[in-house]
Amino acid sequence: MKGPKVLAAALIAVTLDNVQALQRKRDTSRADIQYQAHYFQQKINHFPENKLPYAKDNFTQRYYFDSTYYKPGGPVYLYISGETSATNGLGVILENRYYGASYPFNTSTTDQLAFLTTAQTIADNSYFAQNAVFPGIEGDLTAPGTPWILYGGSLAGAQTAFSIKKYGDVLYGGIAASAPIHVVVGYPEWYNPIQKYAPQECVNRINNIVDKFDALVAKKQTAAIKQFKALFGLEVLTDNRDFASAIADPIGNPGFYLSNTWQELNWNSTYGSRDFFYFCGNVSNIDAPKEISDVDYALSKYTNGEPWVGLGGYADYIKKHTLPLCSSGDYNSHDCWGTQNKSAWADISNTATRSYVYTSCTEQWAFPKGKYNKVPASPDLNVYNSFGDFNFSANRLAFVDGDQDVWNGLCYHSPLAPARRQTSDLHPELFITGSGHHWDSYGILNVDAEPQFIREAHLWEIRTVKQWLQRAILLYSITEYLPEY
Repeated sequence: MKGPKVLAAALIAVTLDNVQALQRKRDTSRADIQYQAHYFQQKINHFPENKLPYAKDNFTQRYYFDSTYYKPGGPVYLYISGETSATNGLGVILENRYYGASYPFNTSTTDQLAFLTTAQTIADNSYFAQNAVFPGIEGDLTAPGTPWILYGGSLAGAQTAFSIKKYGDVLYGGIAASAPIHVVVGYPEWYNPIQKYAPQECVNRINNIVDKFDALVAKKQTAAIKQFKALFGLEVLTDNRDFASAIADPIGNPGFYLSNTWQELNWNSTYGSRDFFYFCGNVSNIDAPKEISDVDYALSKYTNGEPWVGLGGYADYIKKHTLPLCSSGDYNSHDCWGTQNKSAWADISNTATRSYVYTSCTEQWAFPKGKYNKVPASPDLNVYNSFGDFNFSANRLAFVDGDQDVWNGLCYHSPLAPARRQTSDLHPELFITGSGHHWDSYGILNVDAEPQFIREAHLWEIRTVKQWLQRAILLYSITEYLPEY
């Protein structure tokens, strides 16, 4: 679940009481402002009963905060950073363990990664909320005495949901955007929104080209396969799986890729990329130079004279725009598209890639059995899905999804989820038509200037949280007068 490098959300930028004041401010995400890093002593192991080592040890977890709009008595907005390194932020951003500058250890062996679990990560959020200190701000802002509202998108969205469900007595509420609350082994449905919403001429041409190539592979037509790879400049990739990943790079996949793909589209041009549409434009170009369009017939003898329509533009784009993304020029390298490299997978250096792989696969090359920890032969999906799966529910937890999100098949509004979804004050939900992967994470201070579907989503989020906070004020004021027992 590839996350943004810069996190900017209009919702967490401010205390919601100051929305109108913010809209009069400069129209910017303020992502250009640098914030001072702060460091929190976090527990390595929140659950010493698991008999793992480091039961009493801590690690330094990085966080950022912005108090520009804070007023005494206001809530705390915690943006869950997820599988990215925190850089700039508004509100409070807590960096995920095993990312950025928040590694418990100097390396990431199988044993050292034993503490990278959903349970440990969401326990971080609860412990931080109960113990965080914000230099320069008077008063105690810890939870549950102060309402803490969480926000997260993608993996961080799931962590937000799990945090509210598990620690609802500490964390007051949360918004989970594009949160994969359901997990599976393998996820080909990632391509469904692209098949449905991407330019259809481009989709049809690529599907036809792939079908024709698959037929060559099925018939073991070695010469044709080699010729096809050479058209893309990728004859060096002898493993057909690696070759398939390389030519699919502009489209993307549920794991790793180098291009800006459908998932990297965004309504906000500051963060998004239009590369996917440039790619499709090449595949669909009917005015390509003759030397490119002629490539459509390069393999026609294998298809009874039928041209591979769009192949020339497809291959030309890969050679000119995708291959240069492999900075070393070694397309078989682990940093590019070569997966058959045991030593590269086994590198125990601290990297976001290694942390992400650990949480999303069971590759034995990467994680050989350790003294305290080992990856199973097949993942135990119930550990994750037992939080609620498609029937996930928790008080003051909002689910926000987009219909064009490649991850929506695993989210609250998945086509596989119960057909009827009913929103309420305590269990709000919003399905944004025309939205991609947690597009509501991106905002500008002048909410009225945003595209309609994003603007209305942000206004809905603001209303939702304000309702929660109004209830919190009432609740807290009532409890002052309740007798002690």
